Amino acid sequence: MNASVTRQLLGRLGGLLLTLFLASVVIFSAVLLTPGDPVVALAGGLRPTPEMIAAIKAEHHLDQPVWLQYLYWIGGVLTGDLGTSFVYKTPVEALIGPRFGITLMLVMYTLVLIAVFGVGSGILAAVRGPRIDRAVLVATSFGVALPTFVVAILLIWVFGRVLGWFPVYGAGEGLLDNLYHLTLPAISLAVLYIAYLSRITRGAVVGQLRSEHVDTARVRGIPRGQIFRRHVFLNASPQILAISGATVAGLFAASAIAEQAFGIGGLGSLLTEAAARKDLPVVQVISLLLVLLFVMLNAAADVAIALIDPDSVKPRRTA
Repeated sequence: MNASVTRQLLGRLGGLLLTLFLASVVIFSAVLLTPGDPVVALAGGLRPTPEMIAAIKAEHHLDQPVWLQYLYWIGGVLTGDLGTSFVYKTPVEALIGPRFGITLMLVMYTLVLIAVFGVGSGILAAVRGPRIDRAVLVATSFGVALPTFVVAILLIWVFGRVLGWFPVYGAGEGLLDNLYHLTLPAISLAVLYIAYLSRITRGAVVGQLRSEHVDTARVRGIPRGQIFRRHVFLNASPQILAISGATVAGLFAASAIAEQAFGIGGLGSLLTEAAARKDLPVVQVISLLLVLLFVMLNAAADVAIALIDPDSVKPRRTA
């Protein structure tokens, strides 16, 4: 990468860090403003006396101004102290660690399905003629319209209850058993994104197929496979990668729906449970982690796009 591209990427990195900081402020403030009193969770189901309330607030800095509470929290996060769960009375990292592994496996499994079927069907729709194009269009229209929880219910009923091919609860034990248990959740999570990415891929590929440089390559007698690899798909890749980066980041947040539907003890289900029980440290750390993943994955997509197409990150000159 040349100096101009490097400067542009560093500028985007600075913007992403600013986004992360602002997100941490919003997350911390929003969690505090939600209904419910965290002191109730900290009291362990007991009816707290005024003295107990004062002691609990002092121990967890809840008696301090909001801005000072934020500094205590973000300072702990930056130094590796993620706090202690109000409900489980254990370090937050001990709760998140095992569950993050399950969620990561689910997201990676889903990503493989999205990449194979989303990009694959988009390419087929672009190059295989009107009949295949219409079939993919109809299929993706259904995929975009079906919410994840509806797909999950249908999969549980058909492949779990009626056919009995796949388990419908839990994450299993061991790699192969994990993959077996996560098949239906991954499919339910992937359907919407497959449909969306398929349409993006089709549009990008069709745009390249109609471009002048592809017509020139055909006139020069370059083989069709080589034209597609070097002139069509390579030039369509930045647009596909840009969408894929946001898609992967969004999967970590959307995974909560599939985890709840299939009883998977992942990060999403922990976030839902912690929010319901006003477990502030857990909600704050998981929310910040999701934002961090979103920022990092989008930054990785920007770098990949810059490597493929350096012109995409150069500033445009105005007349």
